[in-house]
Amino acid sequence: MGGALDLASYALTDSYFGAPYIDRDEHRSEPRSHRVVHGGFAGTDTRFNFYFQSEEGYRSRMFQPMEGGHAGHENIFGEGPVAKISGGLEMAFRLGGYMVESNCGHIGDDIDPRGGEDPTLYGFRAAIESARLSRHLAEQIYGAPPANGYVYGGSGGGRRSPGCLEYGAGVYTGALPYHSGGNIEPWGTTSRVRSEQPVHFGLMFNVQRLLGDRIGSVIDAMAPGGSGDPCAGLNVHQREELTNLYRLGFPRGDEFMISQPFGQIWLWTSIADMLLEDDADYFRAFWSEPGYLGHDEPQFVENDVIDVEATVARVLTARDLQENTEFADPALQALAYPSIFIAMLNQTMDLPMAIQLEGVGSGYRRGAGVYVQTGEAAGRRLYAMGESNDIFFLDGRGEANLLRATGVKAGDKVRVDNRPFLAFCYYYRHHISDDPICDFLRIDGKPIYPQHAVPLASPLMGVPYCGQYEGKLMWIHATHDSSLWPPQGLTYKRAVEQAQGLEGAQENFRIRWTENAEHTPPMMVPMQPNRSAANWLITFQGLVEQSLKDLIDWVEQGIDPASTQFTFSDGKINLPKSAGERGGIQPVIAVTANGAARIETAVGEKITLEVIAEVPPGAGTIIALEWDFDGKGTYPVKEEVTGTDARMRSMVTHAFDTAGTYFPTARVTSHRDGDCAAVTRRIENLAAARVIVS
Repeated sequence: MGGALDLASYALTDSYFGAPYIDRDEHRSEPRSHRVVHGGFAGTDTRFNFYFQSEEGYRSRMFQPMEGGHAGHENIFGEGPVAKISGGLEMAFRLGGYMVESNCGHIGDDIDPRGGEDPTLYGFRAAIESARLSRHLAEQIYGAPPANGYVYGGSGGGRRSPGCLEYGAGVYTGALPYHSGGNIEPWGTTSRVRSEQPVHFGLMFNVQRLLGDRIGSVIDAMAPGGSGDPCAGLNVHQREELTNLYRLGFPRGDEFMISQPFGQIWLWTSIADMLLEDDADYFRAFWSEPGYLGHDEPQFVENDVIDVEATVARVLTARDLQENTEFADPALQALAYPSIFIAMLNQTMDLPMAIQLEGVGSGYRRGAGVYVQTGEAAGRRLYAMGESNDIFFLDGRGEANLLRATGVKAGDKVRVDNRPFLAFCYYYRHHISDDPICDFLRIDGKPIYPQHAVPLASPLMGVPYCGQYEGKLMWIHATHDSSLWPPQGLTYKRAVEQAQGLEGAQENFRIRWTENAEHTPPMMVPMQPNRSAANWLITFQGLVEQSLKDLIDWVEQGIDPASTQFTFSDGKINLPKSAGERGGIQPVIAVTANGAARIETAVGEKITLEVIAEVPPGAGTIIALEWDFDGKGTYPVKEEVTGTDARMRSMVTHAFDTAGTYFPTARVTSHRDGDCAAVTRRIENLAAARVIVS
């Protein structure tokens, strides 16, 4: 493990890259003994980290996790917060491999100046060349290159990991993308992604804007035991926009996320300037031409318009936002969380992430452009991820993303303009793709509204899917994903069927749906007023690791992995009610209170809660059954489970000592081997009933 490594004999496959170099080669003992090799390729911004575990645990496998978002880091899966929630290095070592990290050809959110806007570089070429080099070094360390290579990742990592399999023949034998999406073009494309999900986010932001406090009634209607009528009490325009949101695939039951300052706003703030440059005609026409709401029906936007000059009162770093007790209010911390998390990811807690302004006045502030007019940072264009107490949490494109409010000082002047964002709120009407999900925006095949081309995503997102590859690919998608909505999970299935035919898809592709899972783990989702995120969402990492293990068995032993059966209609994924019909590997669970989905009771009165849970055939047995009564998500009541049963029916009694609305929840965990003591590959599902206590 400790001998000198030979780089001189490495033959570059991609002539763009200069000679590889190593600038750090060291031994580490945690999580187990391994060798870390860091370096890059001369003349490029491509950087890599290789983590070679000791020979005792090595099973001739290479694992390459792909970062989400735009990528740009080569050090997030080996250590830090992302490693803790994604399995990281420990998972790769457990599964018998060494791990490769690549920054995907660029540093932070900026492009490689030499590579320019070539999406193939960022989509797969930098990652593949790094993986090829790792194989060369692995041969020196282990005596042979790895027999199999697996690439996986969520969100933006699910955007790029299929590209590695599609264009990395001989390097990878399997891929596990999850919680992602994009468009389709033939193999060999050099186009940037034309992503409709950011287009649809504009509608989600619009529903948030239009509903305001009324979002509470929508959340209540779609929660367990709710009326099921989210449009009750809304005006015509609110109904129209909310219904359109569902038609485009926003997940039912996840309406709380519409109200939250969550990561989705990043897909406005990080590309707003790109949209304004590439699609200037739309942002002009919205306010000035017939067929656009800003011109035809300005009453729906005019009261929210901001276009003023304001003054910077103070500049705040991520450390200020996290540690200063002045900002301890939970609502403000929820707004600040994306800024704090980004700073932690970049290991720069002293990066200025927000500014407090004077003189903004009334209007809708989220999404507004904050354009620095004077001072050292004059000319920088930033956008508000959120706002509270005149504090604007900022993001931007390219260099602005890296610098944020660096150089901004109290007294500097900024222009605050939200007219582009308000136009973006109706962007979905005028940028429809040929996906059938957009058919409601067409009559007899013709668009209802004036049309513009679906915008290009950042080149950092890579190229469109093609669905043509050697090896096996398993896709995982979440039914409650508010960042890449469930219909996005169908795109790659369609790509494989087009490229390989139905027979090829059956041979090489599987899809698994994860019920009650969000884009991120519950720990990263804000708490509802009466429910912790853990009370209505599951942790999905166990399902990802089990699926990665199943992918390995599929590739190396030919063991056919179970897929989830489903139907799709009206923008919604529908899963069968029984475990036998649904398949997959996640338990199926139902909960009632006194035999119903909703009951009313009195303080101190005992009620009977019943849970029925079943594990799909071949997916293991139940290893845990827990109850959470008060919405705190702590699950204090744990029933005795032997790990031998694939089906359980259980009842508990409970009395509430305070009036209110509660969602008593049962969480069931299964494990392939029935190991009640297992800490990995634990697969969860949950269900709740509504109890109104008076």
